[in-house]
Amino acid sequence: MHTVNDHALIPVGISACLLGHKVRYDGGHKRSKYCLNVLSECFEFRPFCPEVSIGLSTPREPIRLVGSAEAPRVVGTKDPSLDVTEPLQRYADEVGQAQPDLCGYILMQGSPSCGMERVKVYHENGMPNVAGSGAYAARLMKNNPALPVEEEGRLNDAILRENFITRVFVYHAWRQEVMQQPSLHEVIQFHSRHKYQLMAHSYEGYKALGKYLAEEASELPLTQVLETYILRLMTFLKNRASRKSHTNVLMHIMGYLKKEIDTDTKQDLLEAIEQYRTNKVHLVVPLALLKHYLKRHGSEYIRTQAYLDPYPHELGLRNYI
Repeated sequence: MHTVNDHALIPVGISACLLGHKVRYDGGHKRSKYCLNVLSECFEFRPFCPEVSIGLSTPREPIRLVGSAEAPRVVGTKDPSLDVTEPLQRYADEVGQAQPDLCGYILMQGSPSCGMERVKVYHENGMPNVAGSGAYAARLMKNNPALPVEEEGRLNDAILRENFITRVFVYHAWRQEVMQQPSLHEVIQFHSRHKYQLMAHSYEGYKALGKYLAEEASELPLTQVLETYILRLMTFLKNRASRKSHTNVLMHIMGYLKKEIDTDTKQDLLEAIEQYRTNKVHLVVPLALLKHYLKRHGSEYIRTQAYLDPYPHELGLRNYI
């Protein structure tokens, strides 16, 4: 079982204002209690403030996105001749090159530099246009398409929170277990351990990546396989797992116990899974029961599935989904 003391802290980038740094345009911060009090037990937070890093003062004139939603400019609200679009993009390039070990990134929502999505974009005349992404965030995500990225405000949603933290731990495991000494064998072993994790998020992804490794990967250069596999895996994991998909995974895993457990035990497990499926209990309930019997009767293959233990249990994420 994962605990917070099991491993070194995972390097995760974060908007500096979320750690309480007074770097916002008004000289304030947006301190996140959840990031500081809970996630800091698992993550080694590395703070970045793009505006300060490109030389803007604190406090400063506010900036905003102007132009098209696809490629807005970042300009001063009062002085439109202040254009910091390229400096913000260059800084995103620098961060990606200087911090290649980052396994996740938490951004400040709504920011014209750091907002991941739904950031206000204005027409030249000052009227609102459709929403877009902050210039720094957009470049960071384009440069690092497999990197798990989330906005702090969205971590209040239990499903999005669990999804993001799952992805960070998967990405970190990939770096530790595969990329230290990469080989096709290591990729296949990694995929084998994460099969049910993937199935919970995307049954199509589960089938597609299994097929890719079985039928195509051995004919391709290893560097191509590594890049393709992790990008596709992280993209599939962005899909939100549902009660239906979790139920499907629970039933698959229970299939590994059928011959070893008696009828009453089987009935108990089925009832717990059904209670979860019908929204009467959280995921932790059927999982705890399954893990109890897998410990006693499960094969090595099923007991080492990442799905059963994706992150430290102290985070309590499955108590809410």
